Amino acid sequence: MALREKKSEAIRMRKEGASYSQIKEKLKVSKSSLSLWLHDMPLPEKLLRELRDWNAVRIERFQNTMRGKREARWAEVRKRAAKDIGELNKRELFIAGFFLYWGEGTKTAAASTSLSNTDPAMIRFFMRWLESLGVSKDRLRVYVHLYSDMDVFRELKYWSKALGLPLSSFRKPYIKTSNRSGLSYPQKFTHGTCNLIYENRDVSEYIKMSLDYIRSEFAAEGV
Repeated sequence: MALREKKSEAIRMRKEGASYSQIKEKLKVSKSSLSLWLHDMPLPEKLLRELRDWNAVRIERFQNTMRGKREARWAEVRKRAAKDIGELNKRELFIAGFFLYWGEGTKTAAASTSLSNTDPAMIRFFMRWLESLGVSKDRLRVYVHLYSDMDVFRELKYWSKALGLPLSSFRKPYIKTSNRSGLSYPQKFTHGTCNLIYENRDVSEYIKMSLDYIRSEFAAEGV
């Protein structure tokens, strides 16, 4: 199709309400050419609204398609990871606990072993690891950090159920003066932050010396 014919066809399509994208797709011409040919032919407001609505539908459909593909891909990756990892034995869980504490645990208090996180699964693993060190659950103490716009009793009940610990194990929560709604990522703090603590000098020193040994296996010579 000659350029003059393309221009005539573009004008005809525009009069029928076609968008620049639709005309460009059919006639294989540049957007700059269409702007030159059709600069005095804007679409009616009604058609513009319809196109905007249609674009929103297309965007949502695209997002749903991409989400479905991503979730299917993740499912396959998780299946492969589960096969590679398999069921963790007692020794593997024992060693994993030290690496967790190396990265996330509080190491400043002389006779205290504690870990804080927003994920109850991580806190439950930490509890299980402490049990492997001979720590009794009834000796554990819990401090929950919450925001001022959160229901304190509701959150304490949530953590009590999630950890399988009675409310008597919980100490007075720390309430931050700021609101959770003001955070950049409030979904991370749905139930606040849980700090699990065990007070015992012997256990604390055993963990710290174990971490010192592990670190020495990876430290550069002389460092």
